[in-house]
Amino acid sequence: MLSGDILKKVRQIEIQTRRVVNEVFAGEYKSVFRGQGMEFSEVREYQIGDDIRRIDWNVTARYSHPYIRIMHEERELTVYFAVDISSSTQFGTAEQLKSELAAEVCSVLSFSAIRNNDKVGMISFNDRIEKYIPPRKGKANAMRVIREILFGEHRAGKTDISSSLEYLFKVARKKSVVFVVSDFYELDFNQSLKTLANKHDVILIHIVDPMDRALPKVGLISFRDPETLKERIVDTEDPIVCKQYAMNYEERCQILDKMAKNAKADLITLETDRSYIEPLTKFFRMRGKLFH
Repeated sequence: MLSGDILKKVRQIEIQTRRVVNEVFAGEYKSVFRGQGMEFSEVREYQIGDDIRRIDWNVTARYSHPYIRIMHEERELTVYFAVDISSSTQFGTAEQLKSELAAEVCSVLSFSAIRNNDKVGMISFNDRIEKYIPPRKGKANAMRVIREILFGEHRAGKTDISSSLEYLFKVARKKSVVFVVSDFYELDFNQSLKTLANKHDVILIHIVDPMDRALPKVGLISFRDPETLKERIVDTEDPIVCKQYAMNYEERCQILDKMAKNAKADLITLETDRSYIEPLTKFFRMRGKLFH
C-alpha cells in the first residue's frame, strides 16, 4: 500500500473513533481507569466534619491548631497495547479483518487515554517482538499505534504471546493499564499472564471472526493454517466436522476465560461482524460499578 493510502486509512479510523470517543466514552474511561494512588497537595486548617485521620500532627504541633493534609489523586496513567500482528489476524470473512477491528478498538482506547492526558505505548508481536513504541502523550503516538497495527510487518509464523508479555513486564516499570489484543489461537501464556497481571491492570481483548465460531456450509474447501502454512481439505457439510469445529472454539474460549479469571485479568470478546461499541460500553460500566 502506498504511503498516501496508508495515511488515508489511518485518518479514516481516527475520524470514526474520535466520534465514538466524544459521544460514547467521554466520561467512561476516566471513571474506569483510576490514577495510581494519592499524592500530597497542601495543608489547611481543620474544619468541623473533616476526617480526623487526615490531621497532620507535625503541622498541628507547630501552630497549636489542628491542620489536615489535602490529597489529590495522582491521575496520570500509562496505557500499553500488546497487539498480535501474526498472520492469523490478517483474516476476515465479515466487513473487517481482525487487524482492522484491533486497530479501531485500540484507536478508541488511545484517544480516550490522550484525552485524559495519559501516556500511550505499544508492542506489536507475532513469534517475536516486531515493534516497541515507548509511552508518550499526544495524538502523534496514538496515530503511530494505529499505523503499526494496520501496516506493521505481518510475517508467517507462530504466535508467541508469552514472550511478548514477559518483554512488556520488563519495559513497563511502573504500574500501567495493559490491553492484550489477539485472536488467542495460542494459549500457552498462563504463567506470564499471571506475572504481568500481578503488577499491572491487564485486559485481554479477544478478536473473533464468524468463521472462528462456526464453519460456513460451502462443501469441500481447502484450509491453510496462516501460522503453520499447512493445508487441509475439509467437508463443511459434514455435521460431525462442523460440531467438532464449534466445540474446539468453545473449548478455547473456556480456557481463555479461566486463565483470565485465575490471573485476575479482565476479558472482552469483540467480533468482526458486530459493533464493538456495546461490549466495550458494557465492560466500562461493569468496571465502573466496581469503583463506586
